[in-house]
Amino acid sequence: MEPNTARRVNRRADRYAEAVRRIDRICKGKGRKMIILITGASHTGKTVLAQRMLEQYHFPYLSIDHLKMGLIRSGHTELGPEDDDALTEFLWPIVREIIKTAVENRQNLIVEGCYVPADWRKDFDAQDLASIRFLCLAMTEQYIDRHYPEIIGHESDIESRLVDADCTPEGLKKDNRRYIDAFGRAGEKVVLIEDDYREALAELTE
Repeated sequence: MEPNTARRVNRRADRYAEAVRRIDRICKGKGRKMIILITGASHTGKTVLAQRMLEQYHFPYLSIDHLKMGLIRSGHTELGPEDDDALTEFLWPIVREIIKTAVENRQNLIVEGCYVPADWRKDFDAQDLASIRFLCLAMTEQYIDRHYPEIIGHESDIESRLVDADCTPEGLKKDNRRYIDAFGRAGEKVVLIEDDYREALAELTE
């Protein structure tokens, strides 16, 4: 990684440090192992947050996107990377059972990606849910308007991405509205990124 890129990644990642430390205290305070399930719209910093937790707290980390590409490239599905709704139906049962296995085995695990249904809680019993910390991130339209160049500038901080034709201001707004509406209707707290990443993510553990 180039020095300038590394410094940029570290600056952004440090914004999450306080929130991550507080999550760690919650995990220890509950006296049980913790599954941290992170979802949200594209470009909201899900992967940076998961990577920071991995590096600082040594929790195992499962990228749903990596799972997706492995299944596609190995020929286990005819779905393509852009088939979002169908991919959620295909991937979520696999991810769900991985989470249940980690809970049964009393293991910490970070699971991060877009392919989490809004009604995910119905697939777990109360005992499982007690071990799951759910984080959903979305950006407001005002934030996208003010910070669009910065958002795009950070899109390959952790993993190299192909340029997405839908990653326009309007495309980002549509994607974020979809998460806000769907998870809001399901009764989930959606953490809205309105001004500052650090402030928004710190609210997750309050």
